[in-house]
Amino acid sequence: MSANNRICNQCGAVVPDGHHYCGRCGAFYNEDGADARNETMFFGAMQAPGRAKLILIRGEGLEGLSYHLNATKHVAGRSHGAILFPEDSYLSSKHSTFLYRENQLFVRDEGSVNGTFLRVREPRVLEHGDEIMVGEQVLRLEMLSLEREYPMQEDTLMYISPPKDYKFRLVHMVRGGKPGSSYCSVNNDILIGREGCDVNFSEDRYSSRQHTRVTWVDGQVVVSDMDSKNGTFIKIKGEQKLMHGDYLHLGSELLRVEINQ
Repeated sequence: MSANNRICNQCGAVVPDGHHYCGRCGAFYNEDGADARNETMFFGAMQAPGRAKLILIRGEGLEGLSYHLNATKHVAGRSHGAILFPEDSYLSSKHSTFLYRENQLFVRDEGSVNGTFLRVREPRVLEHGDEIMVGEQVLRLEMLSLEREYPMQEDTLMYISPPKDYKFRLVHMVRGGKPGSSYCSVNNDILIGREGCDVNFSEDRYSSRQHTRVTWVDGQVVVSDMDSKNGTFIKIKGEQKLMHGDYLHLGSELLRVEINQ
């Protein structure tokens, strides 16, 4: 066979007689091209379909660092697990676990001190005791009942400020997880942001001007993000299914979820 007839099946270059590999692309030469060594290979588990990785957006580690979630479970924390942030004093030693169930990615908080927060994609119903993160501020929802908080004694109602029909309050959680200021609205509608809102955190550079709204809708408290730059986060309970593009706060770490489809 002449050299003119020995054409690489991968790039079309001429493969001289006696040569088993293409000098241009390095592909193994076979007369009919049917050789496994001619096939383009993946980088192993990095390309596993349905598997995910976490991208560090902001925190105590190196921003942009990726954590590939190719095993069944991955523990994240300060000192235990495969995903470690040893400099983050707001993380518990074993903080969260990322796991797969029926090829779906979930995150489970491991009873951490400061919790695991997920960015809300759409309005979410809140329950008593739920915590939300607005910028760098954490607020806890408390449902209100005048009868429960100010019970009658000897058929006498305790005197308080004019008893408006407050349905809920937001309590600002401060250092040490202690309750700080609390906020109510006569209209049961509270706008939170950096300025011009019902509740303002003017020194929080991560809060948008109008960031989050918490309001009473059809007998429920609903939190909505106001198209803020950094989003509104809610503290998860137990396990939470994750989707491509989700954002998570663990301690001081902000992570983005990317799932290979």
